[in-house]
Amino acid sequence: MKALLTFVTFLGFFTPVTAKSNAGLKTWGRFNKLPYPADKAFLYDTFPKDFIWAVGTAAYQVEGAFEKDGKGLSIWDTFTRGGTRMITGDVGSDSYHNINADIRAIKQLGVSHYRFSLSWSRIFPNGTRGSYNEIGTNYYRTLIKKLKEIRVEPVVTLYHWDLPDHLQQTLGGWSNPELVGIFKDYADFCFQAFGDDVKYWITIDNPFVVARHGYGTGVVAPGIKTDPDLPFRVGHNLLKAHAAAWHLYDRHYRPQHHGKLSMALASHWIKPSRTRLESLRECQCSLDHVLGWFARPLFIDGDYPPCMKSRLGSRLPSFTPEESEQVKGTADFFALSHGAALSFHLINDSLKFGQQEDLDLRMLLYWVNTEYDNPPIFVVQSGWYVLGNTKTKDPKHMYYLKRFIAEALKSIVIDGVNVIGYTAWSLIDGFEWHREYGIRRGLYHVDFNTPDMKREPKTSATFYRNVIQSNGFPELPENRPVQGSFPCDFAWGVSANSIQVETTPTQFADPNVYLWNISNNGELLKLEGFSAPPLHRTPHCADYATIRQQVEEIRQIGVNHFHFSLNWSALVPTGDVAHPNTTLLGYYRCFSRQLLQANVTPVVTLWHHTRQRSSLPAPLDTANKWLNSKTPEAFADYARLCYRELGAYVKIWITLNEPNDEMVSYPEGHEMLRAHALAWHAYDREFRYAQGGKVSLALHMDWVEPAFSFSRKDVEPAKRVLDFCVGWFAEPIFGSGDYPVGMRSWLRQLNSLELPVFKKDDRQLVKGTYDFFAISHFSTKLVTHAKEDSYTYTAMLEVQHMIDTTWIMSPRPVVPWGLRKALNWVKEHYSDVPVYVMANGVQEDPARFKDSLRVYYLYNYINEALKAYTLDGVNLKGYFAYALNDQRDPGFGLYGQVHEEVIVKASLSNYRNIIEHNGFPIQGAEPQLCPSLAPPCRSCHVLSKSPVMGFLILVGSGVLITLGLIIYYTAKRHKECY
Repeated sequence: MKALLTFVTFLGFFTPVTAKSNAGLKTWGRFNKLPYPADKAFLYDTFPKDFIWAVGTAAYQVEGAFEKDGKGLSIWDTFTRGGTRMITGDVGSDSYHNINADIRAIKQLGVSHYRFSLSWSRIFPNGTRGSYNEIGTNYYRTLIKKLKEIRVEPVVTLYHWDLPDHLQQTLGGWSNPELVGIFKDYADFCFQAFGDDVKYWITIDNPFVVARHGYGTGVVAPGIKTDPDLPFRVGHNLLKAHAAAWHLYDRHYRPQHHGKLSMALASHWIKPSRTRLESLRECQCSLDHVLGWFARPLFIDGDYPPCMKSRLGSRLPSFTPEESEQVKGTADFFALSHGAALSFHLINDSLKFGQQEDLDLRMLLYWVNTEYDNPPIFVVQSGWYVLGNTKTKDPKHMYYLKRFIAEALKSIVIDGVNVIGYTAWSLIDGFEWHREYGIRRGLYHVDFNTPDMKREPKTSATFYRNVIQSNGFPELPENRPVQGSFPCDFAWGVSANSIQVETTPTQFADPNVYLWNISNNGELLKLEGFSAPPLHRTPHCADYATIRQQVEEIRQIGVNHFHFSLNWSALVPTGDVAHPNTTLLGYYRCFSRQLLQANVTPVVTLWHHTRQRSSLPAPLDTANKWLNSKTPEAFADYARLCYRELGAYVKIWITLNEPNDEMVSYPEGHEMLRAHALAWHAYDREFRYAQGGKVSLALHMDWVEPAFSFSRKDVEPAKRVLDFCVGWFAEPIFGSGDYPVGMRSWLRQLNSLELPVFKKDDRQLVKGTYDFFAISHFSTKLVTHAKEDSYTYTAMLEVQHMIDTTWIMSPRPVVPWGLRKALNWVKEHYSDVPVYVMANGVQEDPARFKDSLRVYYLYNYINEALKAYTLDGVNLKGYFAYALNDQRDPGFGLYGQVHEEVIVKASLSNYRNIIEHNGFPIQGAEPQLCPSLAPPCRSCHVLSKSPVMGFLILVGSGVLITLGLIIYYTAKRHKECY
């Protein structure tokens, strides 16, 4: 969808309407009000049919041939030879001698337009018409002709920073107003020579950099930094030069050529450091000092932004009324540059005004749209960079490109901004101005060490070509939510790392006597010096207030399963199962039984791996932990204890939770596998027949996706990481009884002997020790074999870890489709094994009780689980949201807490709604008919709540002495409590 345009066209060019001053100020507030995180989700849609897809270069960066065929020196030829500089752009990418190679690259990309700049000193070696160079002009005629042959339209920049050096030496360059007329004459020649074939003209590229950094900081050519006010005079002349060229084209060439002309303006984006109006005004002023410096005179009123005028005063030149009229309205479209340019990296903080730079093309587009009355916006430069040693694999650049294009798409579809085109920068690697060859920005890699400057497409080129072919990111069937229901016996659950334990019952534990003031405020006042006689009664499970509270919280979610972990070191502190902590064991028993009473099935983990502590009994913890040969047998004994004492209530057991941690060594993992197997066999032989439960282990399984998959080689790093992270524990148990072949072969080629060898007995012991496959899944990461220094590189696996910059972050990426792929990986490797998602959740600020991110997360991840079940045939048996509350699992809870008050978050209600519908049923379809389930535990206590109150005596008027207000649960027993 597009917003109605508020501009009028005459002969195809834009006529601005008077704008309200600082209209763009509302941008920050508008984006703060957009629904989060839905607005941050990736948008699958396409661009308008006539959208311009372009790629660009600048003459000095790529042409080379700096003295060839009569070309004169430019200020960059001189600047790169000054001071201590040793590297020049004399050769660049040698495009002057490689037109055909560049044309092939442009054709391969499939762009509709190619933006390039003319080298002023190649056409007029000394800058004026009298020095005209026919050979240099013919180079551009040939380039344009060849572009036309492949049906690519040229977008021609007259000036991209490379002023003829003669004009700088004799006139002082752009500091001299005489250059206005000289530039107009140069433009006149170009319009006449190339105008028949050129419909888009850029007069001057990024005047902010030319003025501020060429004549102020001296970072770029001509490198002048003597007068702090000079940049403003230079900017003044640049604006007048542009206006002169625009009026020339408008009067003499537009009627025949029907082209459009503008000035390419670049900008950073900035966000307020505080949520105050003053901060927003400083942001607005920052943009005015970079973008508005040139945009306001062109698009609004022919004058500088009020913020600049008030802060700079007489340092800023003034326009006469005639000059204002001459400058105002001299842009047929808004040519916007964005990305890794000096206008984004402001070098110092002086123009940030205490605010924070940000990389947000979408907000910048909206600001331009609002501030300058909805002009058609052509993004004439956009992209990022990689380090100079990067070759053809540039996933970092690719994902930044994806991000910028996606933001442009949202700007059109959601924000109604009239974006007419996008230009990826740049076509090929070249000389990167003040950064020389230290970075690369090309979609094509240039081998500067080969005679012909060999060009090869990078990953980013393949990506950009695919986007152009699809005209954006069309929605595919797998991107759409699915409707349907899970099976009737689906396990809906919630997980917690641990539960709150109360070793002493709080009910009936208070021996004090109280005064009850029933006639006034009803308060209970403790009566000092008196106590009630001791109660001679057996403790009951209902006496534990913490159990009642936790079970009630779980019940309110609507789940039928609850997953929690036991504490091995607390249950068997001495390591001897003959002397367990009976109080704690009784508490766990009560907790499990009370869950069943609430129709919630307990799912119990025997040992939960954490990095902070081993959770092993002290004797094992101090004696080499898991590398102690006695630990697996000790674990099996501990498992027997738990099966024996809790097995009547627990029918789903997890032996080890997430043992496949990268901090666990291979020898430790080997012993963990043996411990799991021993515990599984103990249940299978000694308890399964009587208890009828199931046992397995739960593996951490975030999905690992190839950063790009344009060839078979690209997917190998992801397969390798999954082998080492998941297959490490999965393959010995669910597969061959040994470690993955890929894992062994990789370590063998590294001459590593760390991975233990399974003995025949151990292989038989471990293989097949499962009843289901349980995973904990939270996020997705990308991997590639291309090494870029700015990302995490795992040398042992030779993989680079990275993220897609379009993903929602919190702090880990939110990537719902990763769960579906993880579930399919299990199916592909281990066939029809029953699968449980034992933990799935997202971290969000605990103070956000309206936890919209978690609502989004649960909905979309569960929907992907449904796709895996209904579309892919994954034998999915259950899904557990993580976690119950913030108190035990900070930032992950469905319940929050303020002081002692428990808060129900928005995500809880949404999760309960999904559970009540057993998924996402098709609207209008017959409701799913599920048989009613039998009570989960007929032998458990049937508890009834009975208030009992005892009074001793009435003392005085309206004051009662009581032994306490007693509310307790009486048990109609079928068997003893414990």
